Amino acid sequence: MRRHLAGVAAICALAVLAACGGGGGGGGGGFLPIASAPAVAPATADAEVIVASSTVAGLCAAPRFGVDPDTGAAFPDRPGSLADEKRWLRGWINETYLWYAEVPTGLQPAAYATPIAYFAALKTPAVTASGRAKDRFHFTYDTAVYRALSQSGVSAGYGMEIAFLSSTVPRDLRVAYVEPGAAAAVAGIGRGAKLLEIDGVDVVSGTDTARLNAGLAPAKAGEQHGFKLGLPDGSTRSVTLTSANVTSTPVQNVKTIDTASGRVGYLQFNDHNEPAEAQLISAVNQFKTAGIADLVIDMRYNGGGLLAVASELAFMVATPAATQGRIFERLLFNDKNPFGLNPALGAVPFYGTTRGYSTTAGQALPQLGLSRVTVLTGPDTCSASESVVNSLRGVGVAVNLVGGATCGKPYGFYPQDNCGTTYFAIQFQGVNAQGFGDYGDGFAPTCAVADDFGHALGDPAEARLAAALSLRSGGACPAAGSTKTAIAGAAKTDVGDGPYLRRSPARENRVLEAPSR
Repeated sequence: MRRHLAGVAAICALAVLAACGGGGGGGGGGFLPIASAPAVAPATADAEVIVASSTVAGLCAAPRFGVDPDTGAAFPDRPGSLADEKRWLRGWINETYLWYAEVPTGLQPAAYATPIAYFAALKTPAVTASGRAKDRFHFTYDTAVYRALSQSGVSAGYGMEIAFLSSTVPRDLRVAYVEPGAAAAVAGIGRGAKLLEIDGVDVVSGTDTARLNAGLAPAKAGEQHGFKLGLPDGSTRSVTLTSANVTSTPVQNVKTIDTASGRVGYLQFNDHNEPAEAQLISAVNQFKTAGIADLVIDMRYNGGGLLAVASELAFMVATPAATQGRIFERLLFNDKNPFGLNPALGAVPFYGTTRGYSTTAGQALPQLGLSRVTVLTGPDTCSASESVVNSLRGVGVAVNLVGGATCGKPYGFYPQDNCGTTYFAIQFQGVNAQGFGDYGDGFAPTCAVADDFGHALGDPAEARLAAALSLRSGGACPAAGSTKTAIAGAAKTDVGDGPYLRRSPARENRVLEAPSR
């Protein structure tokens, strides 16, 4: 398997639902355990000792045996202990973490019950200008599960993304969108449906959070759970859904919209994953044939993924003059240059040919030749999605944002497996061709518009798309408070500290090809 550079948001679980992680990878499943507060044992005299991580790598309390499916070779694990795993963590953080000098010193490894709990403490305590934690993206994943999600976008679920508009009683959970052909779509469930009951438990005010979580995030394919839904027309409906392994469709609702000032292309782009490459190329070719004058890219729910796909998309949007010989993104590491990258290897170009993810490698990409683009955004617009915005702006393409502020993740890392756990610690910052990458509090929208769950995505009457169409034709942004009553209550979701889609963190990525590929 190629090694990845990735930047991933640590999505903290809803306290009210008593879980950590994200639900909905591939469509609604999998609240995955993420360490939050370290489990602390009584203090001991065990001092924190920093050793070279290579000297203790693969020394495991429970070593894996057999063949690693990624490499085809035997697992590198050897018999060791939890103390060995903690020593590896401390050395690896000291060597590669972007803010290694800000990690608290004097931590006692034995005071943490597990390596994962220890890892949760090994990060900077600094905050951003707005007061948010500077490192909100520190998390772990079971290695086998992470590989399945990152390579194929497959996870157990129903094929519906759930937006948590209110996570405290009275809770408000809505369907953001569904995956074509998945259980939710087959059952006729669409955007805007409100979850009222799960397996007989009241979603709005129920206290049986274990049953709510079990239904929201099935652990495996083949589970059946009952849902009572409130539909946008005011009616209610009860359905039983069976979880399945759902593959996300990253590009949806590709269409053209005729306006008085020209034809506008629209596409809903949900994931920078491998299938997205071919689907984006198809969409751009469709737009070229239609002769669009402007483009709206809906990335309000796109947490990121393959940075090469982001580069391909940006190249296809821009003019040849803007991208020729320019840097899409440059990677800045700590002062130890832990991966030994020279400036050339630390730069990501605007890719003008396919990378071969879901197409034949080396094929020339089409270009729309636009000098401006509008992106629909929100707090779930993260990582590689933000790179599209930042990097286009870095080469002079005007990018208007309509919706909510983005999540603020200009960072990434090499996911690192040790003893069956993959660790994600920030190891680089990405900057554009002008050297800008300081958006830890996110990009502010050009027009602040609440998410509109009363209309389908791609409907010209949907609030964010309607505002984008007005803006591109010379109109003004909607006045504060002028949105429809049906969406006014949703405005608060765009000013909080985090996203409202509770998804697997594997979908909140900035993933890069290794230089050796």
